[in-house]
Amino acid sequence: MIGFIVAGLIIGLLARLLLPGRQRIGLLWTLALGVLGSVVGGTVANAIGSGDIMELNVFGFVVAVIAAVALLAIGERAGLGAGPKRRRLEHR
Repeated sequence: MIGFIVAGLIIGLLARLLLPGRQRIGLLWTLALGVLGSVVGGTVANAIGSGDIMELNVFGFVVAVIAAVALLAIGERAGLGAGPKRRRLEHR
């Protein structure tokens, strides 16, 4: 579980490095993006038969980074983050 969180953080940080511009998100958002990206990467790797969903291999890692970049771009486009005029997620 700790390895999954560490891998998620690394994937999230790589996604932030690869996406041009400054992202106004904190460490928790970065971690969340990385964990979601790693779940997507593991699922895709499992679907094509190159590994288990909980086992992040090279193909799954690459897909995870790509998924995290896409999720970060979507989040930025939606206006989520810590800027002064940014929207925040609300629980209803």
